[in-house]
Amino acid sequence: MRSKTRSSLLIALGVVIGVIVSVAQGGLADRGNAGNNDSVEAQGLPLDELRTFVEILNRVKQGYVEDVSDQALLENSIRGMLDGLDPHSAYLNAEEFKEISISTSGKFGGLGIEVQMANGFVKVVAPIDDTPASKANIQAGDLIIRIDDQAVKGMSLMDAVKAMRGDAGSDVTLTLLREERDEPFKVTLKRAVIRVESVKSRMLDRGYGYVRITQFSSQTGDSLKREISDLKDKAEGPLRGIVLDLRNNPGGVLNSAVDVADTFINAGDIVSIRGRAPNTDQQFAATPGDMLDGAPIVVLVNEGSASASEIVAGALQDDNRAVIMGNRTFGKGSVQTIVPLANGAALKLTTARYYTPSGRSIQAEGIEPDVGIQNVNVTAAESNNVTPFSEADLAGALSNDTRDNQRVPGPSNDATGSGDLAQTDYPLYEALNLLKGLHILRNR
Repeated sequence: MRSKTRSSLLIALGVVIGVIVSVAQGGLADRGNAGNNDSVEAQGLPLDELRTFVEILNRVKQGYVEDVSDQALLENSIRGMLDGLDPHSAYLNAEEFKEISISTSGKFGGLGIEVQMANGFVKVVAPIDDTPASKANIQAGDLIIRIDDQAVKGMSLMDAVKAMRGDAGSDVTLTLLREERDEPFKVTLKRAVIRVESVKSRMLDRGYGYVRITQFSSQTGDSLKREISDLKDKAEGPLRGIVLDLRNNPGGVLNSAVDVADTFINAGDIVSIRGRAPNTDQQFAATPGDMLDGAPIVVLVNEGSASASEIVAGALQDDNRAVIMGNRTFGKGSVQTIVPLANGAALKLTTARYYTPSGRSIQAEGIEPDVGIQNVNVTAAESNNVTPFSEADLAGALSNDTRDNQRVPGPSNDATGSGDLAQTDYPLYEALNLLKGLHILRNR
């Protein structure tokens, strides 16, 4: 006699497996049922593999050291199926589905760190600015091998993220591996409510602005336009150009990336999406208008710039609208579609790849900067208190008959307006110098 447990299990698995076998109290039954075989073969399903799956399921139910519910077994089977596809496909139960919706809204709890699975460990894609992770100097590429006393090996990504979250003000200790360090090291962080201010701006020098995008949330496009308008008001004249900082920006909402690129691109494609299913193909084009009116842009990127950041950098690079500066980006060029399920859970499935306007795939390649730069530490040289001299200082030097013997003023010692920019952020210092050069060439 077939048990009610086994029958309900097959119903949960669905008609596909139900037409293959009936799981009896003693094992598999009806294996020679020709009608069932014909039904499965007509659907093009792998009969032998499905039989093996049910057999394993049956043996686990009967022989595992502890009793495991049908629900847990089936959910673990689903998770394993998706985890085996790529690092970004996943099954989200109802609670996880709710959390991932919150994380794109610009306010969520935790450490402020974007992660993904890598060889069974959790790999840091990028820390988010002004969060516990960034303040603790956690870096892109770090591997998290323990969360408190719990080993990460064997955890799902969702379980690891859940372990790192907790009440604001509580502590969590991460054990990390970093490429340039010989041994693992521990970092203790205090959890906080993460409020992502996705766009920040300031003036670097007269006429030259700085815009930092930390993450692409649903409001990033509108925030960017407000910040640029604010920079124009502060520029004391025309805005001569901006440095767009996408370093350690792990990505976010696709439409926000399109909005950001469209802010500067007047016409043409921004990004295309191509997948195996016909309905996944999409093309995103720019709308007329450039908020900077053609003023030069230097985009700063690094190995922590991923996904939506790479879409923006690739579009501006292919359109010749900006110079990309820094290090090769992360290389996440795949599209994840979240499909809500009837039970309140969701399926996050990789369905397509991103392509830049010229047709380049971002996946596993990233964006190669136009100008490479290393993130080095610079210290100010000691002054020898010697004033340099020139031809004009020599006794009997001829006067300049076109300038009424007036000395041409050179650049100030504080050309960036901050004095220590080269010491605090050398890549940004170099980006500003490049931006000034682009402005000069544009005017000529």
